[in-house]
Amino acid sequence: MASAVMLARCTSVRFPAVATAVLLLLSITIVQASQGDKEPVYRDCVKQCVGSNCTGARLRGFQSSQPQYMALTGWTCRDDCRYQCMWTTVGLYQAEGYSVPQFHGKWPFVRFLCFEDPASALASLLNGLACLLMLLRYRSTVPRQSPMYHTINAFSLVSLNAWFWSTVFHTRDTYLTEKMDYFCATAVILYSIYLCCVRTLGLKRPGVSSMVGILLILAFTSHVSYLTFVSFDYGYNMAANTSIGMVNLLWWLCWCWQNRRTLPYWWKCGLVVVLLHGLALLELLDFPPMFWILDAHAVWHLSTVPVHFLFYSFLIDDSLYLLNTEKMGVKVE
Repeated sequence: MASAVMLARCTSVRFPAVATAVLLLLSITIVQASQGDKEPVYRDCVKQCVGSNCTGARLRGFQSSQPQYMALTGWTCRDDCRYQCMWTTVGLYQAEGYSVPQFHGKWPFVRFLCFEDPASALASLLNGLACLLMLLRYRSTVPRQSPMYHTINAFSLVSLNAWFWSTVFHTRDTYLTEKMDYFCATAVILYSIYLCCVRTLGLKRPGVSSMVGILLILAFTSHVSYLTFVSFDYGYNMAANTSIGMVNLLWWLCWCWQNRRTLPYWWKCGLVVVLLHGLALLELLDFPPMFWILDAHAVWHLSTVPVHFLFYSFLIDDSLYLLNTEKMGVKVE
């Protein structure tokens, strides 16, 4: 990947830089607790449900009747109580004419099989498949001798890993899957900065890109360590991703501008950057899910799927250009 935060999971991290700056102000307090799960009726419902159904013979009955795919994905009796009580609370809100509340930082979604957020899980899977398809096309089109071949392959694998965890997280939101989703998204942004560094500086000065790579690894290690062992601070995480995303965005845009007259395909990279940051603004809509399935986050993820094809078209063009210039002994721009 190589553009702003498209360079975030092959085409999206948690939020591209510009949109994240706005969302940061809106979401720091929201993620801690939501109106729905603070309601006494919801809490009392969960307490009563757990006490009545999640002990003794009733718990054993729940476990014996639970579908295997639900058990394998970690759905417990308490989780099922929270799910049922969520809809009870939503029904009461709607009956009284109030707007639909969020629960634990998320809108209420209809569960499909074991998928907690089915539309976002599907969108993440489609992004991962698009990334994989274009990676295979890249490998079949670009010779291994191209200077950026191995760096782009490594970045694609990091991106695929991030989309995998995004799919898992939207399938089942747990302590582990949330952390992996966030950490892998950050890894993609940091690696995209490394990719940009290699393309703009490292081909002529390998030592520079090596030093930048070491610094990025240290930054990632520090970031993960703080969130894991000190405090999982959503506001800090978003601010950190915003900062590195902005560096990524400006670096690629500067490269596009400098090469607009020499590289006929420069516009593909520039357009990818603009598209990803523009599409991320969909997150600002933040509407209750249509049909209890499709919310702004899912729409955003779905909208980024086609961007993979444009981005890899740029990567293929640029890799072939670098290979040809290397063969001819021409100075790389």
